[in-house]
Amino acid sequence: MPVYDYRAKDPSQGCAYCRESFEMMRRLSDPPLATCPLCGTEVVKLIAAPALGRSKSKLDDRAKSAGFHKLKRVDQGAFEKMY
Repeated sequence: MPVYDYRAKDPSQGCAYCRESFEMMRRLSDPPLATCPLCGTEVVKLIAAPALGRSKSKLDDRAKSAGFHKLKRVDQGAFEKMY
């Protein structure tokens, strides 16, 4: 399930929980959260960068184990095999 960030629409009226942004795990089919679960203040959904959880080294390892080769450009039109 994706994690969404929310914050009070008017931070001066929210509680300590919703004045700062908070995270809620919700299904894609669920409607956006409309109010703070603690105080009932109206909240807005924030746009945040996704956390994909992939590192370049893991992708390189998977490619290597699948039999692919990685090339590094060393000169104009010349490449060197890294693995």
